[in-house]
Formats: sequence, C-alpha cells, structure tokens
Amino acid sequence: MEKKDRFYIDGQWREPSGKKTIEVVNPATEQVLATVPEGTAEDVDRAVEAARKGFGEWAFTSVGARVELLKKVHQGLSQRADEIAETISREMGMPLKLSRKIQAGLPQVVTESYCKLLPEFPFEETVGNSRIVREPVGVVGCITPWNFPLHQVVLKVIPALAAGCTVVLKPSEVTPLTAFILAEIIAAAGFPAGVFNLVTGFGPAVGEALADHPEVDMVSFTGSTAAGKRVAELAARSVKRVALELGGKSPSVVLEDADLAKAVRSTVNSCYLNSGQTCNALTRMLVPESLYPEASRLAVETARAFTLGDPFDSGTKLGPLVSEAQRERVRRFIRKGSEEGAELLLGGPDSPPDLDTGFFVKPTVFGRVEPRMTIARKEIFGPVLSIQAFRDEEEALRIANDSIYGLAAAVWSGSEERAGRVARKIRAGQVDINGGKFNPLAPFGGFKQSGYGRELGRYGLEEFLEVKSIQL
Repeated sequence: MEKKDRFYIDGQWREPSGKKTIEVVNPATEQVLATVPEGTAEDVDRAVEAARKGFGEWAFTSVGARVELLKKVHQGLSQRADEIAETISREMGMPLKLSRKIQAGLPQVVTESYCKLLPEFPFEETVGNSRIVREPVGVVGCITPWNFPLHQVVLKVIPALAAGCTVVLKPSEVTPLTAFILAEIIAAAGFPAGVFNLVTGFGPAVGEALADHPEVDMVSFTGSTAAGKRVAELAARSVKRVALELGGKSPSVVLEDADLAKAVRSTVNSCYLNSGQTCNALTRMLVPESLYPEASRLAVETARAFTLGDPFDSGTKLGPLVSEAQRERVRRFIRKGSEEGAELLLGGPDSPPDLDTGFFVKPTVFGRVEPRMTIARKEIFGPVLSIQAFRDEEEALRIANDSIYGLAAAVWSGSEERAGRVARKIRAGQVDINGGKFNPLAPFGGFKQSGYGRELGRYGLEEFLEVKSIQL
C-alpha cells in the first residue's frame, strides 16, 4: 500500500499539522490502495502564507521564464504518462486504455497549449491615452473534483501559474494521488518556493478554510452545485473572485433530418464516458416522436456493448463508479426513475452478474422520460441515459432549456445551418454540432447553475488576471 505522509508547501515536502490520514480505495477491488494526510486549517494557513510570500517575486517573472518552467511540466507529464494513467485507473476506475488517452493525455494537451499561447497573449494594450495592463490576481485556491483527477487540476493550476499567480491546491480526497505526481513534477522543474502548494483533506476542513481565507485572492472550484454555492458564500466574506464549474444535465437534441445512428451512438458514448461521471455528459437524448422507436432500439443496442469489468482488462468499456456512496446514489436515481413511470429499457439498480466485488452499476437506459421526472432534472453522475420525445423543434428547445443547468449540449441535423440556429437558442456554455470535436482552445464553462467563469485557452488565462488602466 502506498503511503503519502507530507504536503508540498513552500518548495518543500513538509509534515502535516495532524496525524490523521485518509484512505484511498480502489473502486474495482474495494481495497485500500493508499493513504494521504488529512489536512487542517493550520495546514492551509501555512500553504497560503507560503503562496503569499512567493507571489511578490513570481508575479513579476518574465513570460519567457514562466513558459520555460511550464515546458518542463509538460515534459514531466509526458514522461510519467503511463504512471499517471495507471494511478487514475486504480484510484478512479476508468478503463486503462481510456485513462491513457484522456486522464493522462488531456493534461499534456492543455499544458502544451498554454506554453504556445502565453508568448502571444496581449498582457498590455493602449486605449486612447491609457495603457491597459493585465496582472495576476494573486494567491489562488484551487479545489478540484474526483472524476478527472489530474485534468481538472491542470485546467486551473497551469493557467494560474501562467498568469503569474501562486497556487494552493486541494484535490479531491477521493482521488488525490496524481496531485502528488504533479507536485513532484513541479518541484523537479524548479519553480520558486511558494509558487505551488499542495494540501489534501476534506472539504469542510481544508476546502472551506481555503475559500474563507483572507489572504486568498481567488477561488477556482469544480464540483457539485451545492458545494459550489458554499464556496461562493464563504468567498463573498472577503469579496474574492470566484470561478465555478458545477453540474450539468446536458441535452442531445436529435432533429428529424439527422444521421440517427451516428447521433444515438455518440450520445450514448458521451453519456457513459467515465461510467457517466462526467459533468458535461449528454444524459438527456431528445428525439422526434416519429423516430422514438428506432432511437430507443439503437440506444439499447449501443449500451449493451458497454462491457463491465476490471479497468485493467483490455475488453472493459465501463469501469466501476468511484465509491460505494456514489454507487448507492446512482442506484437510488434508477429506482426513482421506475417509480415515477419511466420505461426501463436496459439495466437497472441490481448488481451486475458475476461482479460481486467493485462499485459497478449496469449501463442503464430509460425511455418515455417526461420533463417533470427526477431523472430528467437531477444530475445522476452514473451510466444512466434518459430518452425524451418531442413533437417539433420548438418543443425540443423548450425541453432542452428546461433545466437549472446549462453546461453543455449537442445538436444533430442534416443541415448545419439549422443545427447552428438551434445551437444558438440552447442556454449552455458549450454546444457540439454533429459530433464536433473537443477544442482545447475553446472556452469551457456553464450558464445558470452550472457556474460562472471559463476554462481553457485564453479565456481560462483571463480568469486569473486583473485589469488595470494607467492614464498617460
């Protein structure tokens, strides 16, 4: 069993203030695979003090010097990619072949994008008789979730460092191990003391202390909407800047002139990625009433191909959920769907056959889901697809926008012009048309209770910058 017993604070691996530890459980075996320190508010104080001290020098480091250090981080992520993928498959349960591509691959892509973007970014411009300068916001508290343990960290830490901010990171206590790998990479790269700091612990102790700390200038949080509201509440006491990337209930709108087979396959694949534990998963498939029978058949056929099993087995397409608590939460939603009258087309709340160990949930498809139903409104965060029928385009848009969330969506149509028109009417921060590919330079973030602020590209960098005007 792996044992992490120190935090990375002020450029050194330092002992925590307390003696308690947190167990990290392998969701496929239900065995403890590692322990990490359980941090306290005192540990947060030390980390924030180090970050505040380090900010004075780091904020005025040249763009070129920051780029060179970030290139070393990118190199470290590339060199340790296999280790990162295997670690996340053990602590989180994503099949290894996907972990290599997504969990280990995306952090490299994002880091490299900032290495290229930073030298070209306009930190200064002239407007009339004013010089407009963009300066780092200061000390940033980064609080990240368990579903993409390193990617979500990199989405915050890399642009914050690129902007000239110093960072205190609190990764999820459920999947914290790759945060230690990143800290090792940053230490080896030669960043100045205090620029990056790592403290692990639970939200009520470490997360809240970070959000409430008077010496923290900004909090960037990704997680549940309920937790995000609490972060914003605490941050408001000292008028911190806050960026929130929260939940989603993303619709996939399939119009009658779409390539139905492609639309259904892509929607199911999105819904089940990472065992459904993805904030922008397409969990609501909206189809014309006339195409409902065929769309339902195709969805069930596609979902049946998602084989459950050991994340390290090459034949596995669907790993376990991250924890027993998450599995039980998803099972409750599945039961609720049946109780409220949705048609269970595949799956269900029972344990998968031949998988007595591990937090597995069967790939599940519900049909005839109505907008009032719980499974159409709540973020389930599991492999559960809801199929909803509509009569016309107007009703499709009404159903798509009938949500407290607005993180992502998809539109499928044989006409790009029509798809684009519908996409503009959907209240979401990111809309894919006919399977449009992920763009690491495009902004990612939500409308409504999916949060505020943006990540990725120059939009992600701007989150960590203050704007100052100097009149000449």
